[in-house]
Amino acid sequence: MTHTVMRFVDHTITHVPDGGITAQLFCTAGDCGEDSGPQGVPDDAQDWALRHTGRTGHDLFRREYTDHARVTRHE
Repeated sequence: MTHTVMRFVDHTITHVPDGGITAQLFCTAGDCGEDSGPQGVPDDAQDWALRHTGRTGHDLFRREYTDHARVTRHE
């Protein structure tokens, strides 16, 4: 008979600043389909949305942000 011992260890997940943040905004007005493209500076994606609204009148966007995270094991 095999005996197994399981040990649970707490972990923490945190943002890794060196990895940066990527932002992308997508116009959701009708069938527009335009987007800012991935931007390494979130303000650049927002600026794109402001220009897009000024040019088209479209005022509804979906925002997506991605970052890097590190999981640290607590002993």
